[in-house]
Order: sequence, then C-alpha cells, then structure tokens
Amino acid sequence: MKLLTSLLLATLPCAALAQQPTPIPHILSKNGRHALIVDGAPFTILGGQVNNSSNYAEPLKTAWDVLDRVHANTVEVPIAWQQVEPVEGKFDLSFLQTLLDQARAHDKRVVLLWFGTWKNTSFAYTPDWVKLDNARFPRMKNRQGADHGVLSAHGAATLAADTRAFVKVMEYLRDHDRQNTVILVQPENETGSYRSPRDYSPAANALFAKQIPAALAKATGKRGSWSEAFGAQADRAFNTWYVAAYVDAIAAAGKAVKPLPMYVNAALAGPSNVPDPDGVASGGPQQDVLDIWKAAAPHIDFAAPDIYDRTSANVVQYLDKYNRPDNALMVPEIGNAREFHRYAYAALGRGAIGYAPFGLDASGYFNYPLGARDLAAADLDRLALPYAAIGSIMRDWARIAFEHPTWGVAKPDDGTAQSTTLGGWKITANWGEWQFGMKDWTWLKSEPAPWGKEPVGGVAVAQLSADEFLVLGDHVRLNFGPADGSPTGLIVRIEEGAFRDGKWVMSRVWNGDQTDYGINLIDRPQVLKVTMGRYR
Repeated sequence: MKLLTSLLLATLPCAALAQQPTPIPHILSKNGRHALIVDGAPFTILGGQVNNSSNYAEPLKTAWDVLDRVHANTVEVPIAWQQVEPVEGKFDLSFLQTLLDQARAHDKRVVLLWFGTWKNTSFAYTPDWVKLDNARFPRMKNRQGADHGVLSAHGAATLAADTRAFVKVMEYLRDHDRQNTVILVQPENETGSYRSPRDYSPAANALFAKQIPAALAKATGKRGSWSEAFGAQADRAFNTWYVAAYVDAIAAAGKAVKPLPMYVNAALAGPSNVPDPDGVASGGPQQDVLDIWKAAAPHIDFAAPDIYDRTSANVVQYLDKYNRPDNALMVPEIGNAREFHRYAYAALGRGAIGYAPFGLDASGYFNYPLGARDLAAADLDRLALPYAAIGSIMRDWARIAFEHPTWGVAKPDDGTAQSTTLGGWKITANWGEWQFGMKDWTWLKSEPAPWGKEPVGGVAVAQLSADEFLVLGDHVRLNFGPADGSPTGLIVRIEEGAFRDGKWVMSRVWNGDQTDYGINLIDRPQVLKVTMGRYR
C-alpha cells in the first residue's frame, strides 16, 4: 500500500502537490520578543518590494532576477482595488493567481499589499467609479470647506465598498493558497493626509465636538473632548483614531475569511520632533501615535516604518521606536540606495521579523532621491551580503532571535565605534580596518582600507548562552572582552559554520592572524560562533 501511495503521489502534477495545506502564518510574542511563524516555525523575511505599478504580469517578471541576486526569500507586491474591481460588483483576481504562480515558480513567499482607499495618502489606486463619485465616496474637506485630495475616513459607503473588494482577495487566498505562499498582508498603504490634518466636513466636525472614545481614554489615560485631550495635536489624533478604526474594520473582515497576520506602514515624520499636523501624513501610524492605533485597530498585528531618511542616527531612532514589547519590528520599505543596505543588520539585530528595500525590480522606475538612481550590480551586492549570511541560517536565526538577546548595529555616518554589553561581555564594532594589523601602525605604510569612507558595514549578534555568541556581518571589526575590564577574560574559540537540523556544525576554526587583531568580517557571507571564557 505504501508503495502504491508513493507511485500515485509521483504522478500528481506539481501544482497539486504545491497545494498541500500548511498552518496559517501568525505573529507569536513572548517576553517582549516577536516571531513570524511560517510553516509552524519562526521565519525571517529577507524581502524586496517591487515598484508600485509592477502589479501586472509582465513588469512583475522583471523582479525575480533582482530578488535572486540579493538572495531574497520574499517579495512584497501590491494588488490594487482598481484592478480587482474595475466594474462595480465584477471582480477580477487573475493577477493574484499570476502572482502566486510566479512566486511559487521562483521559490518566494509573498507579502501582499492592498492599495485601496489609501496609497501614499492618495486614492489613485481606487476604481474609476470610486474616483468619479464624490457624493457616494466623499473626499475630505479642508478648513475652508473645499475638497481635499484624500478620501474621507468617515465615508461609510467607501468603507463598505473597500471592505467588499478586500474580502474577495482574502477569499481567493483562502481557496487558492492553502500552502500559504502569502504570509503577511498590508491592508491600505501609508494612510493619512498631508496639508489637512483631518476631515472638516459637517459630519466630521460633529464627531470632533464629542468626547474622545472610551477605548481611547482607557488606553491613553486622557479625558474630555479631542481638543482637551490632545491640545495642538487634536485634529491629528482625531484623524488617527478614525483612520485606524477604518483600516481595522477592513482587516477584521479579511481575517474572518483567512486569518493571516496584517500590518500597517507609516509615512514617517521626524524621529524626535512633535510633527506639524499639517506637514505629516496625519492619520498614519507614526511612532508618536502608535498608542492610538493600538487602541483603535486591535486586528492589526503591528505597525511598521517606511524608512527613506539617509541620516544614520535617525534610522536608529525609528528602529528603536517601533521595536516595542507590543509591536513586532519590521521594515517593510526602506531606500534601495547603497547606504541603506547596512541597516539590515541593525534591524535584524533588534529581532526584526523582516526587512525589505523598495524598488527591487528591473521595470525601469527609480524613486531617486528617496532611493537609488539605478540598480547597479555593486550596490545590490551590498544587500546580498547580509541576506546571504542571514539566509544561510534563516530559520535558525529567527528561532534564536525569538528566544535570546540580540544586538545589531550599522556603521554610523561618522564612523564611530559602537558597543554593547551582553551578559558579562562587552562587544565593540569598529569600521574601516584591514583584517591584519592596527590603524596606528604607521610603520607598515599601508593605505587606508578602501571601504573606510563608504557607508557600508554592520553586524548582528545573538547571545546563545552566558559565554557563547552567534555573529554575522560585513566590513566590520569586532572585539570581545570582559565588561568589567578583568584581565582574565578572553576569546577561547571562534568557529565558522552553519546550522543543520537546528544544530551548529563547525566548518573551521579561526585563529592566528585571523583573530589577533579582532574578528574581521569583510566581503563574504560568514557565520561565526564565538566562545568566551576566563582563566584561573
């Protein structure tokens, strides 16, 4: 019987085998850490997002070679309301099937981006019949009572129509993606509005005059009217609540069909300032209004930053502010220019469940100056390094980062050394050094390391036990030493290797010149296990 079953399975088409059901992905949180569970085990998204209009069969084909070059395991792809429901009540899910087929053929998982009521605060991806019916699908009103170019979060008909189309997408995934090629869904994109912090229509003004909702009062400890509770940020807080509740209603309806994890992304304000309500995407999940989003949108698993800030100190602040015990860290969009790729280490070293630069396809569009002027091979290689290293132990890294302390850092703009303490050991990262010798060895008359002035370099470290550490990085020199300065602490052993069936397997021991001047990871994907100790 077993032989007959095997023969029958061997004759089944690959598509039939591919559709074997797997557990629904979900976010697992414990002790302030988070994991994305895919196929029953932690998974790290090493992703790339295609351009906004690459959500058609032909331009999508240009993504796969780029994603393969950087060793990505996941693609982020939009699907637009306008292509799903071009005629009201008539649905076309053909692109979704194309996406599933292409992703499976190229061994990639999918993060699906729903472009509906909001896409970069615009309604450009809504169907024509929505754009042209302002009475049924009302735009916001500005302070002067004129139409603003953003759909109102108070449009009941808009919400109902958007939800209906999104549910059709989720029904298709339920029925045609039992293997869960799609592992994560983003309902809407960069919600909110610029230049008008809320809707000033009569209906919205009536709501604004009321007391803040009880759930928001409970979550924030604030009381009274919107103006009394939030002062100068009242208009923005009001819009944030109603936008978040709108998106939550869509997410709840979709999860009722297929409970995939869902997240929202933020068009960011500055990392430290209190934003000007007229100058920020008011209503979006920026870091200073996450508590409002948490209260208004319980069906959203986490909020995430879209990072296009080229200042390293600002990037670090964004990562830290979205890395919360109640919010899994993910970077679903970041610039694709060379200097951004070092932040993969900073994100994943903070336990991020995923990372994905924008614009990783060869369709011919580049969002410079936010991102790169082009996809030069040498620049893509800067992303390929961390992706190859982490990808070689992806499941193991995801599991370890969920269970153990981690640290990640990218070379800062000023090139200063970065350090942390894990357990009883201080770890310091230095930049721009050769593998041999010291910078102050002038007698060697060596030229500076060519990467010393470049915005490259990073490292991620996981503490496996009191004295054992997993290390990966590039263009970095690491030094380990006793945190208390004791002279008896030292590196006992440095192994290069990988994991097999969840167990560390050593391929060689680093020693001698390789370790006399620090642990130098330069231009290739390598994974190390460092063992520290003290002599008596």
